[in-house]
Amino acid sequence: MNRRGRGAAVRRAERGSAAIEAVIGITAFVALGSMIIAGGRIAITQQAVEAAAAEAARSASISRDAGTAAVVARDRGLASLENQEVPCLPVPTVVVEVPVVPLGVSANARATVTCRVDLSDVAIPNFPGSMTIERTMESPIDAYRQR
Repeated sequence: MNRRGRGAAVRRAERGSAAIEAVIGITAFVALGSMIIAGGRIAITQQAVEAAAAEAARSASISRDAGTAAVVARDRGLASLENQEVPCLPVPTVVVEVPVVPLGVSANARATVTCRVDLSDVAIPNFPGSMTIERTMESPIDAYRQR
């Protein structure tokens, strides 16, 4: 067999391998892109939930009484998530704890915000369709504030 014949035989044996390589490369690229999108969505939601918890805890700590503190803090936490346009499934929850203590005793107001972020549109095999993110923040209540 001459040189020309052997080269042609090798080229015929490799026919179609470029298509297979392209499919593998595109699949890996799409998976990497999907992981980046999911990671970004999770990180942004974590930051927004933490900010909402801090806002709720701060609002509770500066309220004059524990009864209105919980209502105001819950509203402020939900408004913070809404302002940051965080899509929580189905609705985020804000739980506020404001201890009732006598004048001169220090305490902390605590707010816990929970948000379930949707990841169903991210095409990653074995990846959950949603993820629950929860953050708790505290804010000190002034021990000598008029109550």
